[in-house]
Amino acid sequence: MRRALVIGIDDYPTRPLTGCVADARHMSDLLSKDADGTPNFDCRLCGAQPSHITRASLREHVAELFTDKVDVALLYFSGHGFLDTTGGYLVTQDAARYEEGVSMSDVLTYGMKSPAHEVVVILDCCYSGSWGQLPPLGGEHALLREGMAVLAACGPEQTALGSSGGGVFTSLLCAGLEGWAADVLGNVTIGSLYSHIDQALGAWDQRPIFRANLSRFTPIRRCRPEVQPGVLRLLTRYFPSPDAELRLDSSYEPEAEPKDAQHELVFSHLQQYRAARLLVPVGAEHLYHAAINRKSCQLTPLGRFYWHLAREGRV
Repeated sequence: MRRALVIGIDDYPTRPLTGCVADARHMSDLLSKDADGTPNFDCRLCGAQPSHITRASLREHVAELFTDKVDVALLYFSGHGFLDTTGGYLVTQDAARYEEGVSMSDVLTYGMKSPAHEVVVILDCCYSGSWGQLPPLGGEHALLREGMAVLAACGPEQTALGSSGGGVFTSLLCAGLEGWAADVLGNVTIGSLYSHIDQALGAWDQRPIFRANLSRFTPIRRCRPEVQPGVLRLLTRYFPSPDAELRLDSSYEPEAEPKDAQHELVFSHLQQYRAARLLVPVGAEHLYHAAINRKSCQLTPLGRFYWHLAREGRV
């Protein structure tokens, strides 16, 4: 069981926003199903009209999200953030002076105490990185519970940038979920999402903050794999060792003579490996030229990594 609470707030009485509700809807659509239509997260979308997100309702929704022993509980929030001397807050629609919303530390405390196997918190709001200023839990440093990850749009004293269609952070986040952050097998994890966003933002931009206590990265969403698992497992057949070279000739190229259906099938797999950066031709720029000129191809470091996974039966 995987469930997600997805919140986007535009309609603030003062300083209304544009794009947060649209961002939340986009996130909910992506999280609810994998790329092939398989059900993924059971999403609860809050913030769109006629919903009204108050301090009490936000706290109730968050508490309910983290109450049960599910496989993954994910919280996404897009809206205003507020920072004072006590820390950061997720601003609600009934915000008032000294009652701006629900504190980020309280939100994370719910997550820390959750019986869910894994907890993921994603915050797209100003000062969202202030969640890192949690009070110590039985020691000198704030520690996340095992199986918990938090991804914030910006540092504790930074504002989250927006564009005409929504937040810059969430636009990158959604692109990552659509496949830009996927590995060769199509898996998108919270770690690969952070890496994708981190590389897309420059040194002068807002800087995403990521902290996790995970023993493994569970896929957040599954996209179309660059190479199907069955084809990936053939790496060990085509390359007896990770450093081996596969000699090619014109029989591998479908448009050349002589014709060899089996070699042409192998060549189609090699082209998939090439597109996924698992393989490079040796002494030629393209696989076509390597085949026509009787040269070879070899695995890249990434290809050798997947070769070992295939040999160990982990693909």
